[in-house]
Amino acid sequence: MESYIVFGLVLLVIVIGATLALIAPRYRKRPPLPPTPPSVTKEAEKPQPPTVVTEAPASVVEAPPKPVEAPAPTPVVEAPPQLETPEPTQNRLTRLRARLSRSQNVLGKGLLALLSRDKLDDDTWDEVEETLIGADVGVQATTEIVAKLRERARIHGTATAAELRGMLAAELVAALQPDLDRSLAATPRDGRPAVLLVVGVNGAGKTTTCGKIARVLVADGHTVVMGAADTFRAAAAEQLATWGGRVGAEVVRGPEGADPASVAFDAVKRGIDAGVDTVLIDTAGRLQNKVGLMDELGKVKRVVEKHGPVDETLLILDATTGQNGLEQARVFTEVVDVTGVVLTKLDGTAKGGIVIAVQRKLGIPVKLVGLGEGPDDLAPFDARQFVDALVGADA
Repeated sequence: MESYIVFGLVLLVIVIGATLALIAPRYRKRPPLPPTPPSVTKEAEKPQPPTVVTEAPASVVEAPPKPVEAPAPTPVVEAPPQLETPEPTQNRLTRLRARLSRSQNVLGKGLLALLSRDKLDDDTWDEVEETLIGADVGVQATTEIVAKLRERARIHGTATAAELRGMLAAELVAALQPDLDRSLAATPRDGRPAVLLVVGVNGAGKTTTCGKIARVLVADGHTVVMGAADTFRAAAAEQLATWGGRVGAEVVRGPEGADPASVAFDAVKRGIDAGVDTVLIDTAGRLQNKVGLMDELGKVKRVVEKHGPVDETLLILDATTGQNGLEQARVFTEVVDVTGVVLTKLDGTAKGGIVIAVQRKLGIPVKLVGLGEGPDDLAPFDARQFVDALVGADA
């Protein structure tokens, strides 16, 4: 038994020794390897360029992104204003006869009532004279009318209402001189347009009437250019442009305070270049007793006449001013040779006899009458239609 134990121990020692002999060489320190000589190459022989140190580029600050613009709105194309068609001028006065009701009561019904009395004595004829004078017929014209009426009444004796109306109408028509030329000289001649100069005092409705005259001309088939030579009143040119725009009439205007003669000259030149029929020039309103302003009006006419003669000078008179209108007309005639009268506001007065007075005193025909505020309430004057409106069947 003991021999087996001894044998086992010997065997264990042998195994341990063999194991140590196998692993011991791994832990021995190896001598260092000799250094490897550097390899010499052609690249090493070349001189190396100096190292260039470049600075790092500055940081780029990016711009903020552009805001996305909204698409532009589609422009709204406005349709050109529709031009108005003025009412034909023929028989306008007949349509407007009711507007003469105030004058009708005096010159029509009033006179007929006097003449219808059973006895036409001196007192009655005196009343007839007073009625006519009160209606601004004028003293001289009144005397002639009454004398002729008395003669007719003496010859006919007792007369019916219809006969009296006929006698009165005949004398009033004769006093209105129906054979006077009341047409507007608006037809071009010698290759240039007709030139109409519109003059008048302040407050007579001159610029408005000028716009209405343009409608009369367009209604009669004329093409028109208007000149806004009233450069003193700020709203005058704009007002005229509104009237012109309604009927397609071009308006030539200058800056506020410009020389009126220059604007008038340019308007005529534009009319010639455009080949229109008529050039209508609105001038500034002025009082007839202001010498400087009246001289300026004469200058406008002279400058315009460098293109050719002025064919028509229309004086705008307010019918409600009565006999004062005669003095206005006389002074204007001396400065610019008035060829026709336009009576405005005839519907607002009982003094319709001013038509007779103007013509008898000045020898100037009344060519147009204003009988309302409507755009086509300016009518060519016709003596027979006017009298018929005063003493017609409804009088």
